[in-house]
Amino acid sequence: MKRFLLALSVVSLILTTADARADDGELAGFDRFAVSATHRPSLMQGSIWYPAGTRTYAGFVGKNPVFKGVKAMVGAGVKSGRYPVLLFSHGSGGNMDVLSWMSSALAKRGIIVVGVNHPGSTSGDSSPRRSLQPAERAADLSAALDHLLADPYFSRFVDQDRIVAAGFSLGGATALSLAGVPFDAKAYAGYCERLDGKAQDCLFFAKGDVDLKTMADGLEESGLDGRVAGAIAIDPGFTYAVDEDGLAEVSIPIQLISLGRENLWPATNVSETGSNLIGKLKSASHVTLYPAHHFTFLPECTERGAMLLEEEQDDPVCDDPEGTDRADIHEKIADAMSEFVLQLK
Repeated sequence: MKRFLLALSVVSLILTTADARADDGELAGFDRFAVSATHRPSLMQGSIWYPAGTRTYAGFVGKNPVFKGVKAMVGAGVKSGRYPVLLFSHGSGGNMDVLSWMSSALAKRGIIVVGVNHPGSTSGDSSPRRSLQPAERAADLSAALDHLLADPYFSRFVDQDRIVAAGFSLGGATALSLAGVPFDAKAYAGYCERLDGKAQDCLFFAKGDVDLKTMADGLEESGLDGRVAGAIAIDPGFTYAVDEDGLAEVSIPIQLISLGRENLWPATNVSETGSNLIGKLKSASHVTLYPAHHFTFLPECTERGAMLLEEEQDDPVCDDPEGTDRADIHEKIADAMSEFVLQLK
């Protein structure tokens, strides 16, 4: 998927200026911005989704030959009010536009969603050696939050008491890092040794010739941001690396969302049959959605999507377990996430 998505990234936003018609129904607002961060040598791409208060023109975000994409009201004004903010981190090899279905759904539910493309682990720029830095990715989102709060327009709509970190897969580990969850590099190396080629995350690092015993020290850096009031981790990575001794310092509520029961990846199994992260966190809730698996979180695919991926010998991200309704699972994910965010005081 990472290889093919590089070619697709140039068509992730298709604007159709004639589309802002009444039959579009309610659309979320959408805009882009550039993020400056002291730990990055160049600007990062950022985006923001929000409840729209005015109508401009509609455009597809994340639409390409594989994924359907979602319409948004590009550059619209924000609906009057103060809204919680969700800082969202994409998975390994993903990007912020691929998650437009989720961002749009949450914005329609009254949540501002901010995302970035993480250098070193985004579409077309995804390196195993650079993907062992959840704290660095966490700092990307902290910088995006700094940008949002300094913005003379958008900052007036932010409820600073309800800022939530969230992410999928590697992004789930990023969200946990922002919440202050500590990681242990030796524990992660031991997990990969035990599974001996059976875990997707370990295989990814092995393809990059990563020696987890000598090259994973970045796992132990803290990404804590004290402004974050809660965290959501969807099929998160690195849960076997969590340093249980340091979890006593994690006091904010955390929601863990698992995709599937029989089809769980070893890397993302947070139950007692896996890493048991749900049993180790003192203030956590757990939502399991099924039938589904890891890739069900990705957008709905076009009719030709699966065939195109097969032709490219890429990951079968359009395939779901038998009986899965991807659109229905997406709706349930958005419901669970919004309920968690909106109940924060």
